[in-house]
Amino acid sequence: MKQIITRKLKKNALTIAITLAAAGSIFVVSAYNGSQMEPGPEKGKWPASTKVAPQQMEQNADKPSDRLGASETAKKAGSASLLSQVAVQPTPSATYQAEVTGYGETKPRFELTYTSEISGRIEWLAETFESGRVVKQGDLLAKLDDTSYQQAVSQAKADVATAQLELLEEQRQGEQARSEWERSGLSGEPSSPLVLREPQLASAEAALENAQKTLAKAERDLNFTDITAPFDGVIVSRNVQLGSFINVGGEVAMLYSVDRIEIEIPLSDKQWANLPQAVINVDAAKSDELTLNESNNSTHQWSATISSAGSDSDNRQQWTAYVERTHQYVAQDTRQRSLVLVVENPLQQDTPLYPGTFVQATIEGVTIDYLWELPSSARSQQGEIWTVDNEGLLQKSTANTLFERQNKIYVTPTQDESLVQVVKRPLSNFKAGMKVMPTVEEL
Repeated sequence: MKQIITRKLKKNALTIAITLAAAGSIFVVSAYNGSQMEPGPEKGKWPASTKVAPQQMEQNADKPSDRLGASETAKKAGSASLLSQVAVQPTPSATYQAEVTGYGETKPRFELTYTSEISGRIEWLAETFESGRVVKQGDLLAKLDDTSYQQAVSQAKADVATAQLELLEEQRQGEQARSEWERSGLSGEPSSPLVLREPQLASAEAALENAQKTLAKAERDLNFTDITAPFDGVIVSRNVQLGSFINVGGEVAMLYSVDRIEIEIPLSDKQWANLPQAVINVDAAKSDELTLNESNNSTHQWSATISSAGSDSDNRQQWTAYVERTHQYVAQDTRQRSLVLVVENPLQQDTPLYPGTFVQATIEGVTIDYLWELPSSARSQQGEIWTVDNEGLLQKSTANTLFERQNKIYVTPTQDESLVQVVKRPLSNFKAGMKVMPTVEEL
């Protein structure tokens, strides 16, 4: 029993000794580390072993404010970088001359479906009677077999001669009848005109007149065997062949006149409002036969420039036209009123202007005050104009476009300021009141 108690006491003593040794080791390590560290300075004092230069102290004193300024600058830069940059154009209100632009197709003054006045067989065709050829008025295009028409003329001449003979005989008989009535001793006029052969004389005169008209018709029909060009024109199509038989009213050819080209330009009500009165009243001026010096409203009173539409703008051909007349009605298909431009001698121009060409017409209009000149891109797809105010906030308004010219639009100002920053390329995500960073770009 004593041995067991002795063993337990020895184990406990060993455990206590190990614990005390471990605690001593920790204390020694802590003391060593503390001896290696310098004591911190007291409040408002620097340790004696540390020497600080006066300039270094001033720099250390300024560091908190520098850090504050740098922080504010960084915040401002970060805030600015978050704003959307938009290109704006400083736009003043100014005076501009309106320009009316329309489109149309060139057409000849006359489009003739040439038909035959008589029937017959084609026995000769001219070499110039081919599609695409230009012919002069009176040029012989084709000939019909004229045998029957020659015979008709001869017969008509014989009938005229017979009618003239019968008229002479009737005149002689009438004179003889009157002489006999006078020798009869009867007073007054006979009870019947047959006594003096007056009806017979009238019949003979009418027969002669009819024979003469028949001769004229036969000679006209004979002339119609020669098919000639009715005016200066271009042959669009030839509908007969050598040896073909044609009836009365049969189509011979299609011809376009070439003395001038006409272009019908439909215009909207807004475009009509931009035209000067000299154009609008052209028909009244022509009807009153006013001269250019009296009213500035002659036939050529207002010019226009036409160019081939759809072609490259650098290689686009141009011609000078004039306003010839205006339509005094509204077309049912376009619901617009049109004016008609004319180009004289289109095939004799430096660059010939052919019928069927689709062209763009530009007409100088009236002078309009108080307008904005903007690039076409400044008008959004919704027809709106976006501006940036002095605080960098976006504002929008509906664009009232009066006319367009060379990728520019001319709109009524939506603000009264003398100079407004207009967004050149508005985006679909723009919102009214949205803050942006404007960047100035000239037109």
